[in-house]
Amino acid sequence: MIKPERIVAIGDEMAIAWSDGSESYLAMEKLRAYSPSAENVGERDLLGRQIGGHQGPREFPGVMVTGWRVIGGYAVQFDFSDGHNTGLYGFEYLKKLESV
Repeated sequence: MIKPERIVAIGDEMAIAWSDGSESYLAMEKLRAYSPSAENVGERDLLGRQIGGHQGPREFPGVMVTGWRVIGGYAVQFDFSDGHNTGLYGFEYLKKLESV
């Protein structure tokens, strides 16, 4: 599994240097729109029914990343200027966001 070796904010993008030598540049507004939090994607009840969430990514013009931290060995948690900070972005999920 690849892991981020360095994460840096550059303007309105997050730059991630990965352990395999590749780099990702992700717009902060995109990161907010694709937050994997229950607020955005909902959650499943015991019967598998979807509860909450949105039908697709919303737009968050002007939202910036104000902080971040690596969680364990599997995810990054971002703090956004609109107060959102509950999404845990798995490393593989972050790599996939490059092509979205």
